Amino acid sequence: MRLAAGLVLLCGVAVAGESSQTVQAFPGTTPVLDGRIDAAEWADASVIRGAQGWMSQMSPVRDANDLAFTVWVKHDGRRLYFAFRVRDDVLYGIDTPRWLPPNNAKAHELSREGWPWFGDEVEILLDSRRAGQGKDMAAGDGGSWQMVCNLTKSRLGGVGQGGLLEGEPRSKAAAWETYSRWIRSRAMEAAVRPLPGGHGYEMEWAISFEPCLEIEPGRYYSAALGDRAFGLNLAVGDLDEPEKGHGNFGLFHHEEWWAGAKGTPTQLRSWGTLWIRTKPGPH
Repeated sequence: MRLAAGLVLLCGVAVAGESSQTVQAFPGTTPVLDGRIDAAEWADASVIRGAQGWMSQMSPVRDANDLAFTVWVKHDGRRLYFAFRVRDDVLYGIDTPRWLPPNNAKAHELSREGWPWFGDEVEILLDSRRAGQGKDMAAGDGGSWQMVCNLTKSRLGGVGQGGLLEGEPRSKAAAWETYSRWIRSRAMEAAVRPLPGGHGYEMEWAISFEPCLEIEPGRYYSAALGDRAFGLNLAVGDLDEPEKGHGNFGLFHHEEWWAGAKGTPTQLRSWGTLWIRTKPGPH
């Protein structure tokens, strides 16, 4: 979020960066993006569970009533789909005032000076080319990117309505413009809403192969190319009352990462592996 390896394919096995985390996206039905996770609609998806086993960048999660989540992933031959069901005892901006961090009074501006990830949110980071070296992070284009879905603000709906926002690197105007274009053109779409009765939220997120999975300049992944490995990381951010984040950046309570070590989860080499498969899985 705010942190300023090559790939070898042999016999269907990916040898990638430092993380052994792997998930497979099999072909499945096209979900309705309404922010409601229907069990039948996602029955053909692969499942990741958290926060146990994830890396804590901020305060560790010690109670599943505080934060726990499930992630689903699949594709329909045209788009990649993720769903998140997050159990969270306190929803920022809903159960709390919309307080601001002491180090950025513009945190809710929908600009490069704002913090898209400030709030209860999830992030997807995807590397289509697996060409990162050293401390490389997302470039902010179809080759590698990091974007945000926030519970209470969005590019299309503004502050108060959840949805997609630009992510990192905010320092690059070209990356910000690319992300904005993807959101406005619906190359990426997401829907998010609090769970009935509160204490969490559900989110569904669609990512078009073209232009968001650019495996080479001007060339995008398609199922005709067969099974392929991508770099992937996922993050779930939990913002509660300011005092719960004492000592953490931005006063975040929790920030859980699927892959990577503390301090380096945004580096491409730290990410796990997403396999897009072209044949149905064992569902």
